[in-house]
Amino acid sequence: MVGRLGAPVFAAPIALLFNQAIKEGMVPSQWKTAIITPVPKVKQPEQPSDYRPISITPVLSRTLERHIVRTYIYPAIQRKYTGLNFADQYAFRPTGSTAAALIALLHTVCAMLSSNSYVHVFALDFSKAFDSVRHQTLMEKVAKLDITDNIYNWIASFLTGHMHCTKYGNVTSSVATVTASIIQGSGIGPPSYLITAADLRPTRAGNDIVKYADDTYLIIPAANSGSCAEELNNIQAWASNNNLKLNCSKSKEIVFRARGGRGKTAQLPSPCEGIERVDKLTILGVVVNSRLTATDHVDGLMSTCSSLLYLMRVLRNHGIPEISLKDVFTAIVLSRLLYCAPAWSGFCTAADRERLEAFLRRCKRYGYCDQNTPRISELFNDADDVLFQSVLHRPNHVLQYLLQDREPTQYSMRSRSHTKELIQKTSNLNNSHFLIRLLYKDCY
Repeated sequence: MVGRLGAPVFAAPIALLFNQAIKEGMVPSQWKTAIITPVPKVKQPEQPSDYRPISITPVLSRTLERHIVRTYIYPAIQRKYTGLNFADQYAFRPTGSTAAALIALLHTVCAMLSSNSYVHVFALDFSKAFDSVRHQTLMEKVAKLDITDNIYNWIASFLTGHMHCTKYGNVTSSVATVTASIIQGSGIGPPSYLITAADLRPTRAGNDIVKYADDTYLIIPAANSGSCAEELNNIQAWASNNNLKLNCSKSKEIVFRARGGRGKTAQLPSPCEGIERVDKLTILGVVVNSRLTATDHVDGLMSTCSSLLYLMRVLRNHGIPEISLKDVFTAIVLSRLLYCAPAWSGFCTAADRERLEAFLRRCKRYGYCDQNTPRISELFNDADDVLFQSVLHRPNHVLQYLLQDREPTQYSMRSRSHTKELIQKTSNLNNSHFLIRLLYKDCY
């Protein structure tokens, strides 16, 4: 309240300070000291590596950082550069999301399966990626962006002389200088990693890479199966050049087979040395199996959401108001059911959908949600429509590259809700996939 009342007084000097900092390309030294608050990465942390170092930077610094990112960096990464590619990165961009990354990955896999008997997907893990980025290498890539000199100098000033200390409980460590990392918790940190990873790309034509922050997925069709080792060596070399380390022990490989006899009879090559081959893999919070069905993901959802119902029962027994109970259900249960739904809901079998419907009916019977809550199929359709409309009406959406505008025709054709060219269906690229499902939605 005090901040809002004082805004007219504070705005002018703060704006003057921000404009001067941008003009001079300089970050005030008082903004360069951050307090690190360790955030557990596991339920029961036992050692320092079990914590994620999140920097609590000054509020004014974060405000200016977000302005720099929105006004200068985001427009710059929309352009094309020699040696840098931002199209395969689905995090830290205005329209990026885990759902978009999963849709792109599954679309690429299914498209490859249409002409290949199997497809390799390597889920690669980089050890402490955000903490290891070398500033000099990062600034060499920033220099290639179409930004003004003062913004380049501002970013260099932000990284130079940055210091931090760690606060745990009531104990605060001494201050140390930051010589690497993109400073987690800062406003400019996430786009900095996006720029760092922009020159990581496949060496062999026909292979592909999908990135979400430091989660990197290498996709190789059967036709290029012999290039797996070459691609992994290239990624290891890239990691070394950027002061990162590819952790093969945590990296996984999953192989998807094409539907029909060709995929079933294909002889798979041996797994790459040091990387485990698995039948199912958690990709950005969604369990994907080698059969390309959502059954394993639905199994996990049912287990997790059933456990959450115990929490709902405890809250009710403690007297929480009914309206608040339903708000909690929407926040922690329904949101989990709908997480990335456009990406995986099409791969549900009839049995999977019935299990989800039965769970929602049970929640209505217990009074955890409104009786007029839509069926799960309707919720899935609504989530599909919201995302698809965003793709259609935002020219810079991260999924736009998968769609092409329809060529004009002199014939009188039945009207559609979109002007995009229909993607040809195959036995593998079909209505299970989000884009196919929505492009053909009003064509029947």
